[in-house]
Amino acid sequence: MNNLFAISRITKSFTIFGALLLLALVASPCSARNKHNCVVVTDHIKAKEWRSGDVSDALQRIIDENPNRLIYFPDGEYPISKPIVTPAEPSKSVSLSLSAYAVIRATDGWAHTEAMIRLGGKNSSNDITRPGSNYFLEGGIIDCRGVAKAISIDGGRETAVRNCSIKSAVVGLHIKHGVNNGSSDCDISGVNITGNQSTESVGVLIEGYDNTLTNMRIGGVHIGVIIRSSANSLRNIHPLYYSRHKEIASSYGFIDERGNNFYDFCYSDEFATAFLIKDGRYSNYTNCFAFWYSKRGDKHIVFKSEGKFNSYVQGLNVGIGKHNAVKENKVLECEKGGGTGYFENLHIRDARFITDDTHKSYTK
Repeated sequence: MNNLFAISRITKSFTIFGALLLLALVASPCSARNKHNCVVVTDHIKAKEWRSGDVSDALQRIIDENPNRLIYFPDGEYPISKPIVTPAEPSKSVSLSLSAYAVIRATDGWAHTEAMIRLGGKNSSNDITRPGSNYFLEGGIIDCRGVAKAISIDGGRETAVRNCSIKSAVVGLHIKHGVNNGSSDCDISGVNITGNQSTESVGVLIEGYDNTLTNMRIGGVHIGVIIRSSANSLRNIHPLYYSRHKEIASSYGFIDERGNNFYDFCYSDEFATAFLIKDGRYSNYTNCFAFWYSKRGDKHIVFKSEGKFNSYVQGLNVGIGKHNAVKENKVLECEKGGGTGYFENLHIRDARFITDDTHKSYTK
């Protein structure tokens, strides 16, 4: 019996050890066991390139010479003086994987209008049928140092950006017009962005159509998200305003310029206007939240519609009360009446502090 018990314990120990070993191998795309599965940039950057304080040419060379490979960045700093560009053409594409503390950093004197990392920025392609058409950027930190734009998706389709941190950006993420008649079809998740706290700083700028964005935190920007396209899905996107300058009145959590977009638990925090809708467009908002943690500014607006109000809003939570009420506190401000939009299951923390009743005409 004792022998059976000992054998059982040994078997369990090996099982646990094997499971931990497998987990370690899976967790790291370039572990000792799997190093042949990717290109490790530190194995290819020359000593003189490190000494120069600028590895942008080295990184571009590695990308260009290793098509259809996973390019891996171990922990450390990678200073670049100009954008690095990946191809969209499936036979030339690469994916970029940054370790948790790998930092791609803009150097002093950065003077480029394009982003630090341009995904699909050359060899344009509108092809999802061949291997290599789906590529990604994951992990790590993009340090814009207050002067650079971080990441742009320039071409290709179905590009993914996930689990990375963007610091001190002019623009955090820019999804440009896609090659599929304007459609980009991007998947963005777990991307946290801080801006440079200037009035020009934008968290996310979306120009391509048909994108999905989930689980994002955005801070230190003047505008959280600008959407200039349609058929985008945003879920659990939380922009937070904490800049100290006096231009808070022109700050926005979300700007929707095109309409026909879908928002689920999108949370505007401290921006003067939480949701701005251009030209009376229609979009759908579900379980969204607007909150202010201070009495900054003269006006707090949850929804502002330039034109008629035509959007559908369900389960909106308005966090206005005694602690944050200012001179004007509005659930809805619209330029024209007669819109087809509505509020359903509207909750206001303390309706006594709402100074305008326009929203009541649209409340079910």
